[in-house]
Amino acid sequence: MAAAREELQKDLEEVKELLTKATRKRLRDVLMTEKHKLELEIKNQPPPKPKDVAEEEKSSLGGYTVKINNYGWDQSDKFIKIYISLNGVQKLPAENVQVNFTERSFDLLVKNLNGKNYTMTFNNLLKPISVEGSSRKVKTDMVLVMCRKKREEKWECLTQVEKESKEKEKAAYDTSDPSEGLMNLLKKMYAEGDDEMKRTINKAWVESREKQSKGDIPMDI
Repeated sequence: MAAAREELQKDLEEVKELLTKATRKRLRDVLMTEKHKLELEIKNQPPPKPKDVAEEEKSSLGGYTVKINNYGWDQSDKFIKIYISLNGVQKLPAENVQVNFTERSFDLLVKNLNGKNYTMTFNNLLKPISVEGSSRKVKTDMVLVMCRKKREEKWECLTQVEKESKEKEKAAYDTSDPSEGLMNLLKKMYAEGDDEMKRTINKAWVESREKQSKGDIPMDI
């Protein structure tokens, strides 16, 4: 855009120079028409942006987006509070830290922090929140997201997915048969454990079977 404007300005200067030398009416009329045409084109050109504004826009669009996975949270009677650590976030303009709330979700966007954009999304919150009563605060190296509870009751976790996961885990070894519950727990530990854990469980299993065969342990673990 700046180059086009510059070329038009050069053409206009040349037409003005020719006007000072032209003596014949027909030629002057043609040059005047061209002069008005060029002036109109220049007027319709968008004004050049200051260098600092252009650089700022370029910077805000640069970098890449990082998904935030690390956070801490606690709660009061009225709020669920999520703490997100971001080095230097307090130096950003207020409009660069945005949070959008719905009744069962929120998403955070931090723009152009050290050349990167940061996002965090929570869907399917455990209980409804008040959109109007929720907010965010920017502190030193931290963003605090405050979700206002619709009902003043304790949350055992943040999302419905977390709750379902905990219930499934509990059901895996919470049975009416103690030996079955213990077996399920051992299986879970074996599946998730390292090689040392697996060797320990295998050893315990062999010793248990040996004792059971001798009649020392009536319960099969």
